[in-house]
Parts: sequence; C-alpha cells; structure tokens
Amino acid sequence: MSAIFKPLRLRDLTIPNRVWVSPMCQYSATDGIPNDWHLVHLGQFVLGGAGFIMTEATAVTPEGRISPQDTGIWNDEQAAAWRRIVDFIHSQDRPVGIQLAHAGRKASTAQPWLGNFNVPPEEGGWQPVGPTAEPFGDLAAPRPLSAAELREITRAFAAAAERALDSGFDVVELHFAHGYLAHQLYSPLVNTRTDEYGGDFENRVRWHLETVDAVRAVWPDDKPLFVRISAIDWVDEGGWNIEDSVRLAKLLAEHGVDLIDVSSGGAVPYARIQRRPNYQVPFAQEIRAQTGVPVSAVGMITEPEQAEEIVASGSADAVMLARALMRDPRWPERAAQALGARLDRPVKDRQYHLAYPA
Repeated sequence: MSAIFKPLRLRDLTIPNRVWVSPMCQYSATDGIPNDWHLVHLGQFVLGGAGFIMTEATAVTPEGRISPQDTGIWNDEQAAAWRRIVDFIHSQDRPVGIQLAHAGRKASTAQPWLGNFNVPPEEGGWQPVGPTAEPFGDLAAPRPLSAAELREITRAFAAAAERALDSGFDVVELHFAHGYLAHQLYSPLVNTRTDEYGGDFENRVRWHLETVDAVRAVWPDDKPLFVRISAIDWVDEGGWNIEDSVRLAKLLAEHGVDLIDVSSGGAVPYARIQRRPNYQVPFAQEIRAQTGVPVSAVGMITEPEQAEEIVASGSADAVMLARALMRDPRWPERAAQALGARLDRPVKDRQYHLAYPA
C-alpha cells in the first residue's frame, strides 16, 4: 500500500490518509463569521479526497485577527457558522480541525493583495498587541501585553476550544508559528521581556505550556490536539533553532499534544528563508526522530512521488498541502492513480467517480 494512503490513528480519531489540507487564510469573513466562500473553499478539498481538512488561522479574540477579514471563534454566532461547514465535511466521512490563533504584533493588517500595511481604527482596524512594544518591520508598534493579559489570552484559547467542540470539530490545532503571538513569545529575537514570560527558555515557553494545559482541560481525551510551530527563525545567530524545537516538542507531548505540525520562519522581517522543495522536511524529520512525537511536514510539497517519499521514509507522518491543492483540489485523486493506490472514498460520494474511476 502507498504510504500516503494508509490511515493514521491519533487517540480515537482515524484519519483515512496522510494527504492533509494545510491552513490557508482567505481574508474573506465579516465580523469573524465564515461564509459560503469558506464552505466552498474547504469543501472542494473534501471532494478531492484529502484525508483531513484544517481550517485557516481562526482568531480567539477580535484583536487576534491578522486582518479584519479573518475568521474567528470568539462568539457563538461564529461557532454556529462553523458548524455548517463541519457538518458538510463530516457528511463526506472526513475529519476536520480548526487552527486557533492570535496574531499578536502582526494583527490588524490589510488583505495581502492590497499591500503590507496596518488598517487604522477608523477603517475597522485596531492597535495590535505583543510581548513588547517592538513592531514587526514597518507595521504599527504593538501595545505590550501584561502578564495578566497574556493569561487572559490563554483563557480565550480555552474558550475557543470549547466552542470548537460545540461546532463538531475533530481536532484543535494551536497556531504557535509564523511570527504570530505564540512565536513572538518563544523566539529570543522578539521576546525581550523580563517577567515570568521572558528571559530563558523555560520562561519563554511558559505561556505555551499553560495554554496547552488550558485547552487540553476542555478538549476531550479522545480527541487529538495539534500544535504548529516554526522550527527555526532562519537567522544566522540568536534565533530560535531546531534544538529548541526538539526541546519544546518533548514538553508539548508531555502536556498532551498529539502531533507537531512543523513549519518555519516568520518571527522577523530580515530572516533569510531558503525556500525550495522539501525545505522544511528535515526539521520535521529531526523532531520526529528525537522525540518520537508524530509530525506533519509542509512547504513546497507538490508531487505525489515527493509526498510518498516523505512519509514512506519516516520523515513525517503526514504531508500538509496548500498551494498544490489550490491549483488542483483533486490532487489526492491524481496522486492515488500515479502511485497505483486506492483512495478511500465514501460509497455515497459517486458524483466524481466517472472522472477518476476505481
């Protein structure tokens, strides 16, 4: 059997294959409420055969959105809108997860096709917050968060997880990557605090473990919890590195995390990211080898044979695809044919089988 088309079991959840939809921000919500765009965007990947669907970064507070058009799950109206999407994905016998996020100092920015600038309050934006008052590049300076406010954000993550449970999600992923608030807190390039949430490694990861504990306390024992991290900061000196990520991954697993979703970069604008096919796979491989924790790999994974090698070699337990699926939502069907594999599809889903016969 093809490695990427083998099921994967995490706690009581069996995921039918290892081709997963990576979070892709759509910047298309109003007041944090997902709509028909999000239903069609995620639904197309279900019909294409992806084994697991992850939502875009979904804010746990209004101020935690990357843009005013981001989705959220800080209120019941948003949770009800997510339920509609979850129900459709479940109707096709596929599991779905929600990525919970807080953008920190990268918040209140314009939709990316408009440019990289802050949206002012008079146009629906707000002042971002962060570990310190240091801005990200040319973005607005954030208001520094107090220790009490950081703990309040932890409680917001837990409340969002409870709403995600009510919405029917199978997995919660905590977004600790890409230069957003959680990454700002563990990267020594950003976090220069002198209180209990800054300084040495233990203090810089304190908030993350507290947040995992708070979410795990409300998230059922039979449901998996994922965390996405940036494995390295892509700077020559002084940044977060792979050894730090291995150390953090071990702690996260001890606190109830079931899979590490391994990405990289985003903390500082001067990082020199060396993008190429499989460029982040070695980080996933190292974390998996050193910790034994399941991992997913992401980043410029585009071809079926490439994905197959990543999983078959033990470099990762699953591959997360984004742009490849946007270009071809039926990538899993094509991959199964290329690899001579059988793609597990619900019996009731026959509308597209003429295009991809068994």
